[in-house]
Amino acid sequence: MTAPNDIRRSEIKYVKGIGPSRGKLLQEELRISSVYDLLHHFPSHYVDRSRVYRVSSFSGDMPTVQVKGRFVNFTVQGEGAKSRLVGLFTDGSGTMEVVWFRRIKSIREAYLPGNEYMLFGKPQEFNGRWSMVHPEVDPSESAEEARGLRGVYPLTEKLRNSGVSSRTIFGWVKNTLARLSERDMPEILPPSIVSRFRLMSPFEAMSAIHNPSGNDTLQRARARLKFEELFFLQLNIQRYSRRRSASIRGFHFPRIGAFFNNFYSQMLPFELTEAQKRVLREIRNDVGTGRQMNRLLQGDVGSGKTIVALMAMLIAVDNGTQACLMAPTEILATQHYETIRSLVAPLGVNVRLLTGSTGKKEREVISSELQSGALHILIGTHAVIEDNVMFRNLGFVVIDEQHRFGVMQRARLWQKNSLAPHVLVMTATPIPRTLAMTVYGDLDVSVIDKLPPGRKPVTTLLRYDDQRMQVFREIGRQLKEGRQAYIVYPLIKENEKLDLKCLEEGYDLVKECFPSYEVAFVHGRMKPKEKDYQMRRFAENRAQIMVATTVIEVGVNVPNATTMVIENAERFGLSQLHQLRGRVGRGASQSFCVLMSKRKIAAETRRRLELMTATTNGFEIAEADLKMRGPGDMEGTMQSGMPFELHIANLATDGQLVQLARDCASEVLDADPELKSVENLVLAREMEQRFDRVFNLSRIS
Repeated sequence: MTAPNDIRRSEIKYVKGIGPSRGKLLQEELRISSVYDLLHHFPSHYVDRSRVYRVSSFSGDMPTVQVKGRFVNFTVQGEGAKSRLVGLFTDGSGTMEVVWFRRIKSIREAYLPGNEYMLFGKPQEFNGRWSMVHPEVDPSESAEEARGLRGVYPLTEKLRNSGVSSRTIFGWVKNTLARLSERDMPEILPPSIVSRFRLMSPFEAMSAIHNPSGNDTLQRARARLKFEELFFLQLNIQRYSRRRSASIRGFHFPRIGAFFNNFYSQMLPFELTEAQKRVLREIRNDVGTGRQMNRLLQGDVGSGKTIVALMAMLIAVDNGTQACLMAPTEILATQHYETIRSLVAPLGVNVRLLTGSTGKKEREVISSELQSGALHILIGTHAVIEDNVMFRNLGFVVIDEQHRFGVMQRARLWQKNSLAPHVLVMTATPIPRTLAMTVYGDLDVSVIDKLPPGRKPVTTLLRYDDQRMQVFREIGRQLKEGRQAYIVYPLIKENEKLDLKCLEEGYDLVKECFPSYEVAFVHGRMKPKEKDYQMRRFAENRAQIMVATTVIEVGVNVPNATTMVIENAERFGLSQLHQLRGRVGRGASQSFCVLMSKRKIAAETRRRLELMTATTNGFEIAEADLKMRGPGDMEGTMQSGMPFELHIANLATDGQLVQLARDCASEVLDADPELKSVENLVLAREMEQRFDRVFNLSRIS
């Protein structure tokens, strides 16, 4: 038996039945390198093994079932790579074929005609005969012992091809648990929390999650393990956030000066919404404390985030420091530059643009003015973080669409100053509350949840392929009124050539249907200069229609574009549809987004598209997308995957547990911020083991 707390250090290769080669494979495929990792590789779902079906009762499209009987004979059919092993199986009520395409020799030697076996697999009917492909096969007597709920473990194709099945993993886990006891998994949660929520012990929960005696026990085990996982995650995030808030000094901006006041009284293009005013108050409070601000600003496209960011940068300039705004694309950076310069240059604010296209002479001017302090606001792409870009006194950084930048790229902004600049991270991708509490848990979050005056919600319509000409007629009406339109085609990773051909065919069709208008054309394979040229044609109304792929998801601001058609809308997630829709509705005119789809689509897909037509609230859409697709698939928000790993909790469905874990973590830290009391030493040790890192990347927005 392993010593207490040793399961993290017990290498997987020493588990009976695994060995060095399988241990290496488990490490490569599932990142399982220790006994702890093996036990935390939880089943993705469970099947009920209590019922045994008869072959004669098979019908229609059946789920995975159990059947008990004997093999009559085995034959190898086909040759070479196309050979397969076929076993004729009977349970007395009927016969079926059992087929294997891999490991034919070892399987043929393992199973004997005449012996009784329990098969577990999915029946398939072809030409009036039933078959099962690669079922689980157990001797009848051992299968009887495993009746009841059985976990199904996540696997990779490489593991399956190497003879590792869900049953194999269950066997390793079962043997491991048989050699462990409560002593090897001591309680790590505070006793007050365990008693308040009547949580199972760690060992009891671990045993029940892998081998539940019934559904009630399984649910209690899940609740314990999910809460534990979320509690330590929240404890880590909040402890770091509190430390950062207390220890990382930032610029103190005590005054609101002439630049801010003159802009507010003379140059503001419209009255600020209450939401914008609230966010500005939050930012002013932050920068007045002397601690470094790290704030996430969420708001739908067109909600007025840029004005708020500009006014925050003016506070920095009024207090004798410089500001920087970093955007993900050259065209977006240029757009920010043109908008901001037109608003503040008359006040004497010096604004410059730095991108990959900036010429040598302009770069020299920017460098000189940055170091002298004459340049107040620098706007640019990742070019602003190059080593040779040196500020005199960088006090405020705005990062637009932050998920488009790597963490290490953002980290380089911190190296521009001895004192950490205040950071405002902006995103138009609405982030569900459960994700915001975890992925961005160390940032303070502000939300702009109201559109500026004069903006009208986009009307979203669902139309089908056979209504395309009717949709084109509506586009024609908008174009006659002097408006512009986007037509978006999907990008399919599995077959990009086919997709580009489809987009090109669409381009030809649009040119044919609208001969009087100029059509721009943009996709991801174009060179940046060509892409920028085409987007500029559209932005300047030299082209009235933009045919594009999703590269316009974060793109130009064209208030005159009032119509968007999204082809094959059924292929997109809700969040991406919402991002695309945000390209229109940026002016005062009524705008339209038309979702084109095939008529024959799955019920869930139809629900997704109908939700888009029912609401323009990005947060409602993001919550629904999280539930339907899961956090790993959230476009925009989660493009690089989550910065932490959840083994059992699910941010899409465990929102209440996330909140409960957050509240409990806050209680613990309120009483003992550094976890130094005797009763919290266990927590501190567990935190070290779970979250030990060379340095914490979360400190960089």
